[in-house]
Amino acid sequence: MYLMKDITRDGNPVLRQTAKVVKFPLSDADRQLAHDMMEYLINSQDPEFAAKHHLRAGVGLAAPQVGVSEQMASVLVPGENDDRENYALKMTLINPVIISNSVQQAQLGEGEGCLSVDKDIPGYVPRSARITIRYQDFDGQIHKMRVKNYPAIVCQHEIDHLHGHLFYDHINKKEPFAFQQDTIFIS
Repeated sequence: MYLMKDITRDGNPVLRQTAKVVKFPLSDADRQLAHDMMEYLINSQDPEFAAKHHLRAGVGLAAPQVGVSEQMASVLVPGENDDRENYALKMTLINPVIISNSVQQAQLGEGEGCLSVDKDIPGYVPRSARITIRYQDFDGQIHKMRVKNYPAIVCQHEIDHLHGHLFYDHINKKEPFAFQQDTIFIS
């Protein structure tokens, strides 16, 4: 079980590397990695469990964030009213690639945070409002998925980790709260 002490922090070189493509068939270690990343997300969204184990809540976790330079990321986006039975998105993406994205932008009204970044970095992080992702499942089968709004933001954030980018790289340094006219704000 991953705890906060297992999360790789900003400054560690693995967070700035391009992660390696995951090979198939998956190794036992890769299957365990996927399980452990999703388990962290589930545990971190349980208020009692998170408080007991001092976990910061997360909706996504990429392999580099636990020190593994591989193209794998788990996402766990709560459903309506934080419904923990019906998630808006619950999956592990292996070798994900964004193959198309909308011109329209979306961003979180309060900005983004990251389990690997301990300090608050204010500013809007512009993302595509809609994306199509090509990824592989645990058997190596290739799938395409379209996501929009908050799930799209989460997926882009995690895929960035696989390419050595952190959310604050996208913040406008001169005007951190600048936004485009047609941007969708998500709370």
